[in-house]
Amino acid sequence: MSTSAALNRRFDKLKALEESGKLKSRGSGRAFRKLLSNRLAVLGLVMFTIILLASVFAPLIAEHDPLRVDLRSRLLPPSAEHWFGTDMTGRDVFARVLYGGRISILVGLGSALLAAVVGVGIGCYTGYKGGWIDTVALRTSEIFMSFPQLILVLMLVAIVGQSLVNLILIFVVTGWGPMYRMARARMLSIREEEFVQALESFGVGSIRIAYKHMLPNALGPIMVNITLTTAMFILAEAGLSFLGLGVPLQIPTWGNILNAAQDLRILQNYWWIWLPVGLVISSFVLAVNFIGDGLRDSTDPTMQG
Repeated sequence: MSTSAALNRRFDKLKALEESGKLKSRGSGRAFRKLLSNRLAVLGLVMFTIILLASVFAPLIAEHDPLRVDLRSRLLPPSAEHWFGTDMTGRDVFARVLYGGRISILVGLGSALLAAVVGVGIGCYTGYKGGWIDTVALRTSEIFMSFPQLILVLMLVAIVGQSLVNLILIFVVTGWGPMYRMARARMLSIREEEFVQALESFGVGSIRIAYKHMLPNALGPIMVNITLTTAMFILAEAGLSFLGLGVPLQIPTWGNILNAAQDLRILQNYWWIWLPVGLVISSFVLAVNFIGDGLRDSTDPTMQG
């Protein structure tokens, strides 16, 4: 009886520490310090923060209206008044890059987060429960992933039409599958752990086990996947808008600014219209990838020093 009582007291103590968050603080602090020790990850965070803040506070930074047409100032090279020059209708390219970042980052990051909510939400529960519900979710994801993503996106854009909301929803519909399969694979592995069996023996509900106790142990690869998906969606939006199939052209986005480079004369003679925004896109995607690599190294138990 004394051994059983001691085990119960130990379990109650561990449970109290878990609920207070003390068990996770040391591991999370160690992962954060490892992330900060990664120079490329820190560089990515700095680049990401600068571009994000510049886009958010665009009205305070840009002096010109990104939509204002001034035909007397068309195709001006970079100068003190127009840092990135002007485009074919006299609009300030610097202002358009800043305001365009708002929409492009919203599409990329918003779509990745929504796709993660859908995919991880389904994969976490079905991966733990198994059975017919897991089979149905798995087969549904296979149907969506059997189509080439770019072809599926183009087809859905042609069906539902061009708009900002439609593009985000299309990215979510075409992007939740990989998130689901990754979360499901993690749940299949974690549900065999002893702490899950202990929770089941104490009668804890399935939803609570899946989302409160198992999901935190899978957040590392999920966060990495979100960063990589964000970069992928930003590039996809830029490509679709460059082709005239993404966000409507009257809305400034990074892809819509690049759309002007379809004209060979612009591409050859007016580099300031497409080169600065191209560098911004490349820098932002590179920063997101650096952050993702840093998160992977800091949250992967096999790489902990």
